[in-house]
Amino acid sequence: MTIRKGDIVELLIDRMAFGGQGIARLDGLVIFVKGAIPGDRVRALIFRKKKAYAEARIEEILVPSSDRIQAPCPHFGICGGCQWQHATYARQLEYKRAHVEETLSHIGSLSGIEVHDPIPSEKHFGYRNKMEFSFSDRPWLPHPPLEKGGEAGFALGLHVPGTFDKIIDVDACLLQQERGNEILREVKRFAKQSGLPAYGLRSHEGFWRFLTLRHSACLDEWMVNVVTSDERSGVILPLAQRLTTLFPNVKTMVNNVSARKASIAVGEREVVLSGAGMIQDRIGGSTFQISANSFFQTNSRGAESLYGKVVEFAELTSKETVLDLYSGTGTIPVFLANAASRVIGMEIAESAVLDARRNCQANGIENCEFILGDIRENLTLLSLCPEVMIIDPPRAGMHRNVLSRVVEIGAERIVYVSCNPASLARDLGRMQEHYHILEIQPVDMFPHTCHIEAVAKLSRKKK
Repeated sequence: MTIRKGDIVELLIDRMAFGGQGIARLDGLVIFVKGAIPGDRVRALIFRKKKAYAEARIEEILVPSSDRIQAPCPHFGICGGCQWQHATYARQLEYKRAHVEETLSHIGSLSGIEVHDPIPSEKHFGYRNKMEFSFSDRPWLPHPPLEKGGEAGFALGLHVPGTFDKIIDVDACLLQQERGNEILREVKRFAKQSGLPAYGLRSHEGFWRFLTLRHSACLDEWMVNVVTSDERSGVILPLAQRLTTLFPNVKTMVNNVSARKASIAVGEREVVLSGAGMIQDRIGGSTFQISANSFFQTNSRGAESLYGKVVEFAELTSKETVLDLYSGTGTIPVFLANAASRVIGMEIAESAVLDARRNCQANGIENCEFILGDIRENLTLLSLCPEVMIIDPPRAGMHRNVLSRVVEIGAERIVYVSCNPASLARDLGRMQEHYHILEIQPVDMFPHTCHIEAVAKLSRKKK
């Protein structure tokens, strides 16, 4: 049969695609079905038809999958934060492992590599230590609208996936702890009553822009960061006083101020309203200082599992020099320091290097050093030959020139930490001529989402 846009078809979902959509096949055509999981039999409406595939949305679930459960969040399916709340957690882990394996094969042309079962997250909800919410002067209401939609002209919530200007007004997110939701609701109430407008993502006018909450899982302390378009201490200071009074574990509040049109929750300048302007958290036995705009793994417990696997794969004996590319705020170097002779981090962001040096000082570590600058240039200038290399690149993976230099340096062992199976598979495929890819350990840092971290262990081939 010829499938056209607007057709309603009956489908059996047999696989899960990265990104959270179910996959079905009809007359040889691959159909991606939003909100479906393997085992579902559905009636679905084709809303987009391409030559090689089609996209559909569920009109009716005829027979639900045995793995399907009721998603606890009322915003599930509209908000883009979670894709898999409607699937059992055990099955989510299987989807993620399968995705890593398939990506290695299809993108990296790699076979026979042992991919372990993912290390599960200790918490399935309330695991995020950082949440970012956006203000908007145009609340977006789905069709049909939720029972509690945002008030006209004001919203504080989360983005509709794939959009920059659609904000769903929310009172809670289940991925953060309940205290964070209480702070969210109080900030929203205060901002509405302030008489100052929410920032328009199209008009670029308004005062209230973002709310970022950070939580120390170790100390149960909170940081509140309110991003505004200009500095108005007469408005923001009373908010700080109210939050610290209502919530004693709000240990610091900052105001980032930004008049830039770019929709990022980082200010051009920062004003500390209460406390020290930072909080502390722990990963394993190490303490880290977290400022409003510094990077820190968003699942503290999961980070301990991730970095523990890095230490295991590095096989350090306290005699090695370790080179850590994309070292960020120094979390991996700090974690490795006691097992290595020397750790050298390379990082392009100056603020991250400053944080890394502070983190080493806070933990009494003296065998770590950090090189600031473009990694491509600094690797070219590198004269030493480390025994172990740690690579933890951004989602895009390594630049081809960086990868070539990594192979040229020829460390005995490489541990590659990835947040993107596609770029991991591509880079490992390019390295397989020079390195054995021994095993890969996925680590689930983000339950109910399609994201998965993976740690790969490599050893240099004998010439």
